[in-house]
Amino acid sequence: MGRRSRCRRLQQQQRPEGAEDGAEGGGKRGEAGWEGGYPEIVKENKLFEHYYQELKIVPEGEWDQFMDALREPLPATLRITGYKRYPEELAWHTNLSRKILRKSPQLEKFHQFLVSETESGNISRQEAVSMIPPLLLNVQPHHKILDMCAAPGSKTTQLIEMLHADMNVPFPEGFVIANDVDNKRCYLLVHQAKRLSSPCIMVVNHDASSIPRLQIDVGGRKEILFYDRILCDVPCSGDGTMRKNIDVWKKWTTLNSLQLHGLQLRIATRGAEQLAEGGRMVYSTCSLNPIEDEAVIASLLEKSEGALELADVSNELPGLKWMPGITQWKVMTKDGQWFTDWDAVPHSRHTQIRPTMFPLKDPEKLRAMHLERCLRILPHHQNTGGFFVAVLVKKSSMPWNKRQPKLQGKCAETRGSAQLSPADPTEGKPADPSKLESPSVTGTGDTEIAHATEDLENNGNRKDGVCGPPPSKKMKLFGFKEDPFVFIPEDDPLFPPIEKFYALDPSFPRMNLLTRTTEGKKRQLYMVSKELRNVLLNNSERMKVINTGIKVWCRNNSGEEFDCAFRLAQEGIYTLYPFINSRIITVSMEDVKILLTQENPFFRKLSSETYSQAKDLAKGSIVLKYEPDSANPDSLQCPIVLCGWRGKASIRTFVPKNERLHYLRMMGLEVLGEKKKEGVILTNESAASTGQPENEMTEGQRAGETHSPDAEEADTPDVTAGCDLAEAHLPR
Repeated sequence: MGRRSRCRRLQQQQRPEGAEDGAEGGGKRGEAGWEGGYPEIVKENKLFEHYYQELKIVPEGEWDQFMDALREPLPATLRITGYKRYPEELAWHTNLSRKILRKSPQLEKFHQFLVSETESGNISRQEAVSMIPPLLLNVQPHHKILDMCAAPGSKTTQLIEMLHADMNVPFPEGFVIANDVDNKRCYLLVHQAKRLSSPCIMVVNHDASSIPRLQIDVGGRKEILFYDRILCDVPCSGDGTMRKNIDVWKKWTTLNSLQLHGLQLRIATRGAEQLAEGGRMVYSTCSLNPIEDEAVIASLLEKSEGALELADVSNELPGLKWMPGITQWKVMTKDGQWFTDWDAVPHSRHTQIRPTMFPLKDPEKLRAMHLERCLRILPHHQNTGGFFVAVLVKKSSMPWNKRQPKLQGKCAETRGSAQLSPADPTEGKPADPSKLESPSVTGTGDTEIAHATEDLENNGNRKDGVCGPPPSKKMKLFGFKEDPFVFIPEDDPLFPPIEKFYALDPSFPRMNLLTRTTEGKKRQLYMVSKELRNVLLNNSERMKVINTGIKVWCRNNSGEEFDCAFRLAQEGIYTLYPFINSRIITVSMEDVKILLTQENPFFRKLSSETYSQAKDLAKGSIVLKYEPDSANPDSLQCPIVLCGWRGKASIRTFVPKNERLHYLRMMGLEVLGEKKKEGVILTNESAASTGQPENEMTEGQRAGETHSPDAEEADTPDVTAGCDLAEAHLPR
């Protein structure tokens, strides 16, 4: 008996009589096998209960249901990658906790399915309430979007999906800039975004409260980049996540909210500054605390002097149950002392408690803010986590950004450049709260700032097309030093052989190709949208870019032997395919099954139609295209595009493992295992069939098939250049 079995048997013997797995009576889940033998955390916090009962955020008579829901494990939820609204059968939830999904032997196959499909980007395992902010942004494919605190990236992937609402448009006009202050979490964010293979995502690493103001080139002149949509999902105390983060029960204190309020307000203020007029910003937290929620919104609305207003979104998500925002609340210290207004706070507490934490005293101003338009989601209403959302619309420039009387001479230039200079020592640090409370001192309007910095950019020493990391003297760097982003010049001799080999359409945007090296051979070629190219080229001095673009070509180590040194990459094939006019082989569903389950199948194993297309092609990279047959409704009814390699007498695919499994599942095949030495994936079909021995040749064996598999390997590209077969590392 194995160790795991012995542990499970021991736990079952120690369980009280009558207790069953997942039963409500008798044994709790913490005492069942799924907890792994750890002592159960007591889900009690008297200060938490006292605080929220006093604030009355829960409707009268519902307190017991509220607390009972918090003590239950959070149901596992998932979202299918798609471009419609939820829930239209694209978001699902189970009554099983994440822990049961991971540990239960009966659910092992389902859990493996979830992991595999998540890795290939077809589903996202995301908490239900976390899906709400991107939906309320109402994103369109042409929108420029900023995600200010993006890691780990589940909301970012939603935004990317919305940009690609029209699958026939490989390069939407909009883009997502996803930011996070934590360098390590940025790489987690990259991993999430890479699953969707979009050329319209850029990951950057900045303090959200002082994220740089970017520029873009519009008709030959530089203008400030204002975003159409901003997601401001700020760091918070997280007491709405008690159902999945049970440590919050013993660690919760009001001090967390008091310490975070200032940062949350600075981030929201910076977001409002960079929002375009008419644009929409969603502020959200996974906290129920009004100090982090309504207090931040009320302070932001007050300082905006009418530039911002809360949008009424009560009809935008029918079926969602929520409580309106509150207009009165109190502030409590960690030792339980209450304050109802700023005047009552002793001077010794002024560093911990700030005036922006209290509700407005003026009833007219308070009514005009419409704080009831905020949404607070309580866990017991729809079996979710706790959450807070507010949707803000920008009506005009923020008061401290409105145009001031123009000063003459150098004084005006100095003032303008000081506003935006990358050498500003405050860049990358949290803003001073005292400056935020009196923002009108900052001076110039947005248009003047753009003009004042244009000369500064033009006088720089940056090479054309090279977007490197910011100089260390101008901006403090954290984490790894990133390789530069270098756009391929028009006269680069590298591109014509690629263009000829794949017969690329004249409309192919070659200017959007980039690499990550300035010296030596270019090993990988990436593609970005023209809008992100514009952002990259005009902001390399003030922005730390972690990752952007999707890989479209990889260099073969022995590429000079073929007509083209670069093979196609599966990651970018759906973006690249509309521009390719050569080296396309149309395959049947049976061909796809063979190609995905065998490492190097000979031509004779494929259909005669596939062989007739492949026999006249030169060795090298190919596109394998499956077109659905509408006359056969039982066959797979969605197109598939795969990257492949045409060898001497065989074809192989370059598709990551989880993507292979996805396509096989779509064709109704159950994957049973994998023979690693032979590179063969076993399915329910292949296990059932006896098949012919490989060394037996049929009469109709085609010419050129008499060589050994070892000889065939020499004709396939070097695996080190073909990273599609092992993409478990974090993309750079």
